[in-house]
Amino acid sequence: MSRIKNIGPKSESWLNDIGIFTVDDVEAIGVVEIYRRLKLSRPTISLVMLYALQGAVMDMHWQEIPNDVREDLIAKAKAALEEDVT
Repeated sequence: MSRIKNIGPKSESWLNDIGIFTVDDVEAIGVVEIYRRLKLSRPTISLVMLYALQGAVMDMHWQEIPNDVREDLIAKAKAALEEDVT
């Protein structure tokens, strides 16, 4: 995965720790669910990881992701993480 946009060796290691090895895995499981799993295992993970995953799927740098897509991702991630609290 480190050859995929936005995913460096450290991110790749974190993803491998939760069973994510390919961009196909990311697409199959979904970026929000993967972010949720990462956040539960590594609470200091930032939203940049969420954007990086989405950018990998969209084949673009995470900073190029449109604001409306970012806002949608944030809302979905927040909802997914709140489900874990309740």
